[in-house]
Amino acid sequence: MPRTTDVIIQLTVNNHPGVMSNITGLFTRRAFNLEGILCGRLEDTKTSKMYLLVNNDNRINQIIKQLEKLYDVLEVSICTNCDYEVFDNIHQLIQGK
Repeated sequence: MPRTTDVIIQLTVNNHPGVMSNITGLFTRRAFNLEGILCGRLEDTKTSKMYLLVNNDNRINQIIKQLEKLYDVLEVSICTNCDYEVFDNIHQLIQGK
C-alpha cells in the first residue's frame, strides 16, 4: 500500500528478456527496496513502460542517475501525475481483499 513517503519512478525501456532483471538488480545492489512494480508493453512492442513504487529517501536521486546509465533504459522520471490507487488496488488483490 503506497505511503505518503512513496514516489513512482516512470521508465521507458527496451522490451526484451532480461531488462527487468537488470533494473531490479540495480535496486538489489544498492539495497533499495521496490515496494511495487507495474510493467506493460507499449503498442510499438519494442518498448515497455515501467512504474516503480519506491520510498522517497535521500538516495532517490542517485538511483535515478544509475537507472539512466542502464543501456536498455530510454527515459526516467519521477511520475508527478501517476495514480497511486493502482498500487493500492494491486496491494488489496495480493492481500485477498
